[in-house]
Amino acid sequence: MTGPPSSDAAPVLDRPPDDRLDSWKEIAAYLRRDVTTVQRWEKREGMPVHRHVHDRMGSVYAFKSDLDAWAKRRTLLVAEPEAEPAVSVASPPAPAAVPSRKPMAIWLAAAGIAAVAAAVILWQFRQNGHSPENPIEGARFSPLTDFDGIEQAAAISRDGRFVAFLSDRDGPMDVWVAQVGVGQFYNLTHGAVPDLSNPSVRTPGFSPDGSLVTFWARRTQDSNQSISVWAVPVLGGEPRPYLEGTAEFDWSRDGARLVYHTPGPGDPMYVRDSSQSSEARRIFSAPAGLHGHFLAWSPDKTFIYFVQGSVPDHMDIWRIRPEGGTPERMTTHDAMVSHPVFLSEQTLLYLASDPDGSGPWIYSFDVRRRVSRRVSVGLDRYTSLATDAGGRRLVATLANPKGTLWRLPIDEARAETSAGSRVTLTTGSGSSPRLSAESLLYVSSTGSGDSIWKLHGDKASELWRAPDARVIGAPALARDGHRIAFSIRQNGETVLYVANADGTNAQAVTRSLALQGTPAWKPDGQAITVAAVVDGTPRLFTVTLDGRAPLPLTQEYSVDPAWSPDGRFVAFSGPDIGTTFDVKAVHADGRPYPLPRITLTRGARHLALLPGERLVVLRGELRHKNLWRIDLASGAEQQLTDFAPDFDVHDFDVSPDGREVVLEQVREHADVVLLELARPAD
Repeated sequence: MTGPPSSDAAPVLDRPPDDRLDSWKEIAAYLRRDVTTVQRWEKREGMPVHRHVHDRMGSVYAFKSDLDAWAKRRTLLVAEPEAEPAVSVASPPAPAAVPSRKPMAIWLAAAGIAAVAAAVILWQFRQNGHSPENPIEGARFSPLTDFDGIEQAAAISRDGRFVAFLSDRDGPMDVWVAQVGVGQFYNLTHGAVPDLSNPSVRTPGFSPDGSLVTFWARRTQDSNQSISVWAVPVLGGEPRPYLEGTAEFDWSRDGARLVYHTPGPGDPMYVRDSSQSSEARRIFSAPAGLHGHFLAWSPDKTFIYFVQGSVPDHMDIWRIRPEGGTPERMTTHDAMVSHPVFLSEQTLLYLASDPDGSGPWIYSFDVRRRVSRRVSVGLDRYTSLATDAGGRRLVATLANPKGTLWRLPIDEARAETSAGSRVTLTTGSGSSPRLSAESLLYVSSTGSGDSIWKLHGDKASELWRAPDARVIGAPALARDGHRIAFSIRQNGETVLYVANADGTNAQAVTRSLALQGTPAWKPDGQAITVAAVVDGTPRLFTVTLDGRAPLPLTQEYSVDPAWSPDGRFVAFSGPDIGTTFDVKAVHADGRPYPLPRITLTRGARHLALLPGERLVVLRGELRHKNLWRIDLASGAEQQLTDFAPDFDVHDFDVSPDGREVVLEQVREHADVVLLELARPAD
């Protein structure tokens, strides 16, 4: 070993067996470099490698703990080229002794060497199809659509000639296709498939040869739902099944291998060859309550990358080998993450939101160095991303959502959209509304954080605001209307607050939980029930106001609690299975409480319990839902509203007397854009 080992290195005999690496190959694999590079590091930079007594060059060993400590001290590791460049750089002759009165010559020589080294590093990056600059810097942006309404989930064919997307241009959501540069758009489904939208998976796509546009679809027949991937010819024709019982898929770049997952619990993942006779092999299923979506083969087919976590905003990029095994986590966003696509063998692009909930933005991930960085600039919000096979063209959807609040009376007859009245807000937009007998609470969002407002009659007042803080879910009103509770995320920490109904005396009641979803007051006003993540699964906890430690209430997946007015039970949402989840309940002491089978579609988490064991929920398709009232004693159901197809409700609340609802409508104008990259990928 050319350099001395770290002074804090543990003696060899004290090391655990799994700390040892017994060859250059193992050392290189651990550091994710090639053998030539790690041998150079050992020779030139004192990387701690040991040799056996006979001291042959190929007979070495090292310890992971020593290498980790050395890597931390080596501050220039990020700028190191991945391998020796294929060009040679002549070493300068040894300089003669220079008197101390001439430092300029030394400085110039050092500067010259540094410039050559920088040029070599830059050359090496570009030989690998990667540049240290932003990979989309200098890309030419051009809009492909400018329709009224929504365009979403864009995909591009492998040859970069065609773009497919979803749009409601003709009324219902349909699959559309356009040829790049032509400016004409063709509706391929014409309302024949009623349920196409699912933002949690990659919905439209193309067959490897580009002759078919594929799409996710959910069909309902006799109250039974089925999910499959369908296809329609690019030139038009009848939609037909493409991969039955499949929710999402990806072909390898050469079209030889297929990975797909089904909509069952954990999104079971399968791999098979392209031959129809090839038998699929199950390689992975996500843990209970989690999902694995957005599958993507690496260009060399050695890994399958995917997004795993709790839908929609506790996700990250993972990868697994096509033979199976233990998945490996690649990013640490714990946020909304989607649409990973390979720009080159080294560069993966994807979408991710910030910890404060802003975004999603475009991120770049270097799969060799495991470095992630945001590459999109400005405030543009992206909702889908796709690339052609050559990494020269990207398509994305740019969204501009706007939330408005509406009041709507409800009675025995179905209320239509025209019966509602829009709530005028001084903040412009609002979300997460909650009703009391006398006032309305809502959340207002800006680029710097969220604030909680109260509307009493025509008078609006701000109750709470903090720098760079985002409200998790919605605020909760105590039954007597005197206090509010709300959860926030700020500086990487989640905090549960309680304040008076006028916003005064705001106090943190717990900082010890990883909070998720909206809290709920117990009817007696002495405690709050809230979901918190434990070992990757959200569970309900009871948080008292006297400073005692939170107490677990459930041991299963449970979020967004709602207490019955008499305090006998609390209802909650269970885990997503495919695109649906069940409503469950427990007694106040945590014992299961019997409910009729209630299955709702993702995106409708809020539950409102009224006196007489009546439950109000949002029910319908992923994109379009109506309010329903369910009698928990008899199981009888009644539809309360009949909203127009373009009236998309994200949240709601019911007044204590059950005679009025407040709705959060989100209108999301979105367009498809094309990015033509200034640098081709390798």
